Amino acid sequence: MSKENILVIEDEEDILALVHYNLAKEGYVVTPVTSGEDGLNAAAGQVPDLILLDLMLPGIDGLEICRRLKKNPETAAVPIIMVTAKGEEADVVAGLELGAEDYVTKPFSNKVLLARIKNVLRRHAHGAQASGKDDSLSIHGITINPGRNEVLVDGDPVDLTFTEFRVLHFLASRPGWVFTRYQIVNAVRGDDYAVTDRAVDVQIVGLRKKLGTCGKYIETVRGVGYRFKD
Repeated sequence: MSKENILVIEDEEDILALVHYNLAKEGYVVTPVTSGEDGLNAAAGQVPDLILLDLMLPGIDGLEICRRLKKNPETAAVPIIMVTAKGEEADVVAGLELGAEDYVTKPFSNKVLLARIKNVLRRHAHGAQASGKDDSLSIHGITINPGRNEVLVDGDPVDLTFTEFRVLHFLASRPGWVFTRYQIVNAVRGDDYAVTDRAVDVQIVGLRKKLGTCGKYIETVRGVGYRFKD
C-alpha cells in the first residue's frame, strides 16, 4: 500500500534535506521545493495529501501561499501544517484564519513533526470515510453536512475554513452545552494540539461573521467558553 504524498516547501536547504530524509524513512513520498512559486506549481501538477509549509519564504511568503492554495478548488481540501521560526501568536492566528490545519515552530523535533503529520492525515482520512454518510444536521436555519463539508444558512452556501466547519459542527451537535476553549480545541484537533485562547476566539469571530444573523446562536459564556443556543 502506497504512502501519502507530502509536499514540503522550505527554503533552508539543510532543514529541507533533513525533513525529506525523515519523512522518506517513514515511507512517505516527498516532494521537496525551496520557494513558494515552486510549491504552487508542484501542488498544481500533482495534488499532495499534505503540505508542510514554511511561513518565512523569500518572494511569496507562506501566508500568501496558504491563501492561494485554499482559494484554489483543486487544493482547498489539502491539509496544511505551517512551520514558523518566530512562533508568534499573530502568525499562528493568521494561518488558522486562512484554513491551515496545524503548526509547528522551529526548532522542532522529528518525533513531534511526525506525530503532527500522522495526526492530521488520520483526521482527514476519517473525514473522507464519512463522506458517504447522510449525517446532516439542521438547527436554527443552519444545515451542516459533514460528508460534503457543506454549510447552508437558509439554503445559501457559506464558505468556511476546515477548522471553522469543525468548530461549528461540534457546538451545533450539542446545543445548550457549554464548552471551554480547551474542550473545543481537543474536540476538533486532538489533545496534543497546543493553541492559544486567542486562536479559538478568532475561529468563533470568523464563524459569527460568516453565518450572518445566525451567528448570534453561538453564545459566549463569560468566564467559561462558548455554547450553541438551544
